[in-house]
Amino acid sequence: MSVERSMREALRLAHGSRGNTSPNPAVGAVVVDASGAVVGSGAHERAGADHAEVVALRQAGEKARGATLYVTLEPCLHHGRTPPCTEAIKAAGIARVVSALEDPDPRVKGAGHERLRALGMEVEVGAGAAQAAQINRMYLHHRRTGLPFVTLKMAQTLNGKIAARPGERRQLSGARAVKVVRAMRYEHDAVMVGAGTVVIDDPLLTVRPFKARAVPYTRIVVDARGRIPRTAKVLRDQKRFATIVATTDLMPAAVREDFEKMGVKVLICERSPEGGVQLEDLLRKLGTDGMLSILCEGGPTLAAALAAGKHVEEFAWLLAPRLLADMESVDVLKGTMDVALEIDSMKHVGEDWLVTAKRGE
Repeated sequence: MSVERSMREALRLAHGSRGNTSPNPAVGAVVVDASGAVVGSGAHERAGADHAEVVALRQAGEKARGATLYVTLEPCLHHGRTPPCTEAIKAAGIARVVSALEDPDPRVKGAGHERLRALGMEVEVGAGAAQAAQINRMYLHHRRTGLPFVTLKMAQTLNGKIAARPGERRQLSGARAVKVVRAMRYEHDAVMVGAGTVVIDDPLLTVRPFKARAVPYTRIVVDARGRIPRTAKVLRDQKRFATIVATTDLMPAAVREDFEKMGVKVLICERSPEGGVQLEDLLRKLGTDGMLSILCEGGPTLAAALAAGKHVEEFAWLLAPRLLADMESVDVLKGTMDVALEIDSMKHVGEDWLVTAKRGE
């Protein structure tokens, strides 16, 4: 097999692990012998399980001696939940390692590749780098910044409205778009909304139909004053879907106690100048706890605050083929901002359009 084909197979394996490996990266590995035959392959399935390299080497057995290992991220050299991959690669007799990316984790960051070279192996870095970075963009962002990768998903009419009047619940997206959003939830560690969304829509915020994740799925509600009712759906079923209520010292102690009795984690954050949750502080706390990614489906206030504060890395905008106008109609974003974006893609999703973009410079 060529370098491109071998790395493509490793990338395919890594892609299949997304949504299950946090706080670790999704990694795939392939062992190819001197004749070009694949003799071992594997992926990292979840944190605490064997790394992709170890899975592939175990499958290859003695055929790994003198072979080439293709891996989508730099092998680790530190003791964590599992032993160092660099030593396992050496013990298996691998002669050459082709790695897509350097791991920005401070415990690795090029040292894994250097260790392999010191152990006598040929090391090449860069094959499939763009695809590998896309698969692990959330992990890479977290390791470089300490913050979760935030995706902002919003749905609107063509004229930028979400409802005819404040407090009205309005379904804009079609059935296909709803399925796409639920798949996006699965790939993120958490889904986040503001208190207003819970009060108006009372969403459950789960992946339906239910699909088991190796990483517990988390729901986050940003509620600076304890506005959400105790009967809210998002507070239910804490055994399968944990809930975090991000708040401030403005939340009454009695409300906090009620939430905690229900099994909800109450996270006290600093206050913003407007009296809301300071989002930088919230994201820093979540990142410190190991959360790699958040899908925000909040209302116009939370969405605007995230975008204006440059906390969003990826935008997913659903455009419904309709116009909505009323004297009190609600805009998709509330506030003042000027945020440059770079469009990644535009595609039909059923009757809707999905526009994806990243923050520009």
